[in-house]
Amino acid sequence: MLRAADLQCFWHFAHYGERFYLHFMVQLVTGVALDRHLSVTVNAPSGLIVGRADDASGQIVFSVEETGYYQMCFSNFHNRFGSMQVFLNFGVYYEGQKNIEKQKEEEKKKKEEDMKQINSTLSFIEESSIRLQKFVFHMWRHYNYERMRRGADFFLLQSNSTYVNIWSAVQSLVIITAGYLQLSFLKRLFKSKPAEGDKPRC
Repeated sequence: MLRAADLQCFWHFAHYGERFYLHFMVQLVTGVALDRHLSVTVNAPSGLIVGRADDASGQIVFSVEETGYYQMCFSNFHNRFGSMQVFLNFGVYYEGQKNIEKQKEEEKKKKEEDMKQINSTLSFIEESSIRLQKFVFHMWRHYNYERMRRGADFFLLQSNSTYVNIWSAVQSLVIITAGYLQLSFLKRLFKSKPAEGDKPRC
């Protein structure tokens, strides 16, 4: 939750060669001047800005060039009198692990010298499990992004429902008040005052 004109920062550790990802989406905005824009910046451990966005939803993905804690800052300076609820999803993953692949190749060569058949089977299982793990991880990322969208849609429907109900109640009250005033005005037009000394008619 970001209050009016608020700034919050988070840190996440990343190693050199990893892929850093950040997904964000504004789900709910309250208060006056409902601006859904969110200012996001990602700073490297050295202080350089490596990613920037200014929108209601978006993603920042980049290759990590230096090992350390990366700072993610979220600013609500667009709304001076309103708060917002933001969904975040961030982390790191490996893509094209060169050093790890070299280590695996060396291990494969040693194993091939001892047992060729067992090594080929184990290496195949290992590669398959790594590939499966990578696919599952990316599926999980896409699932979290869809969760963000579903949450934003839910809060939008909820706010629209509240808006429609309030305006319906106000319009109903205005219609009833206008009808009552019209009836009372017409009643006064047709109401005749009896003259002094006249008897009331039957």
